[in-house]
Amino acid sequence: MKLRFNKFGYAMMLFLAFSCYGNLSAKLCKSPSGTQSEKFMKKIPNNTKINKILFLGNSISLHGPSKAVDWAGDWGMAASCRDKDYVHILSRSLSKITGVKPKVMIENIGAFEQQYETYDVIKKLKKGFEFKADTVIVALGENVPPLNSEKSKKIFRDSMRTLLINLKTNSNPVIVVRSCFWPDNAKDKILRQTCKEIDGIFVDISELSKNEANYARSERKYSHKGVAAHPGDRGMQAIADAILNEMKKAGHAKPKPLKTRM
Repeated sequence: MKLRFNKFGYAMMLFLAFSCYGNLSAKLCKSPSGTQSEKFMKKIPNNTKINKILFLGNSISLHGPSKAVDWAGDWGMAASCRDKDYVHILSRSLSKITGVKPKVMIENIGAFEQQYETYDVIKKLKKGFEFKADTVIVALGENVPPLNSEKSKKIFRDSMRTLLINLKTNSNPVIVVRSCFWPDNAKDKILRQTCKEIDGIFVDISELSKNEANYARSERKYSHKGVAAHPGDRGMQAIADAILNEMKKAGHAKPKPLKTRM
């Protein structure tokens, strides 16, 4: 049986079709806050550009010459040269992947670790904030005194929150936080928690310390035991690899687009 429609019938069909589509679209688009999809979207890095990287760390990221510990370098202790510390390895790797050579700023904020309770983030990191990085690598914790009480844990947690929230609100960067090279359950737990709170990318490098080959003392002799206990060239490479791997998983290290022939 064939159905026949006049012009009025077609018009009515179109009207009903668009009405149903409109109602369906409204139901699909309208979603209450806090839905799973909304939570998922919050976890996707809001910035996939890597043009400016700010490294905030301690001696593993940058340490100038010091006769007191018999260290003559001006880069991440105790890499054999500047190009072999994790900062420069990671920067080069990201440049190769994205096709863009990023501007890099490295700040040793070891003072934050020792004075986290009173550290003035806004004042001390003025240059870092002015840099307006789109990617921030936070590599802190090793020099934080032992967190042996609930009070000290709370103060350190609050201080880390203050640091990360200010970084986030300054230029809305993707923030990467790594755990301590010398593992510490209390510190690493706080680093993970505060990183999660600002939807950052957390990198667990705790396994690296279990391999003696990752220590500088396994590669050459050092007169100072503290320097010798730092990651050497292999350890620096391992740290860079771990950070890069997590950035890739999060979608923040995208390969440069292939050129198409016209």
